[in-house]
Amino acid sequence: MPSIIQTDGLCKDFIVGEQTISVLKNINISIESGDFVSIMGPSGSGKSTLLYLLGGIDVPSSGTVRIDGKDINQMKDKEKSDLRRRTLGFVFQFYNLVQNLTVEENILLPVSMDKKRTSDYEKQLEEILEIVGLTERRKHTPRELSGGQQQRVAIARALILSPKIILADEPIGNLDSKTGTDIMKLFSKINKEKGITIVQVTHSEEAATYGNRLIRMRDGEVLEPVLAK
Repeated sequence: MPSIIQTDGLCKDFIVGEQTISVLKNINISIESGDFVSIMGPSGSGKSTLLYLLGGIDVPSSGTVRIDGKDINQMKDKEKSDLRRRTLGFVFQFYNLVQNLTVEENILLPVSMDKKRTSDYEKQLEEILEIVGLTERRKHTPRELSGGQQQRVAIARALILSPKIILADEPIGNLDSKTGTDIMKLFSKINKEKGITIVQVTHSEEAATYGNRLIRMRDGEVLEPVLAK
């Protein structure tokens, strides 16, 4: 299978006063299309920083990130914005929903931001609502939903433009164990049925078992090769 994500010599430094702090050091990973990868490590290991670099949310100090063979940090701002909207879907620990919009309006936000007609996505919206189990809640606002339901909305929003990749930063970190298990089963279903590549950052060994590959990190470095089940 071709690599959909590849990093070469990826480094990220921060300047604090007169001190340079190396958060990521020479990261070389390759992720194939259709993989479900878990990135694990203690707090401060650099795993979330790596995820943000993979998504083009942050820029490296040196090295490259390639998505579908293209160096995303050589892209112009518009091209990178298009990539983040159309190729990548993001799911975070805190759901980042717009509180005064309904479930379906939140899900369709990326469509509006991409200057497309939401009416053209009605069939896809119905399918995604069914997948995430929120068909009966489509007219509710986030404040009427549980935490797990809000995370399902965030996942649905990430899916609406049919991305090739979903990047998830501690997606169950704010949920109780049962709800977290339900969310991980949903990710697994999306990965297997839609073939979407998923890269998640997690502290949970149990959550990591839902993926087929594992990257362990410590002190800004990959401790061992990416392992496949």
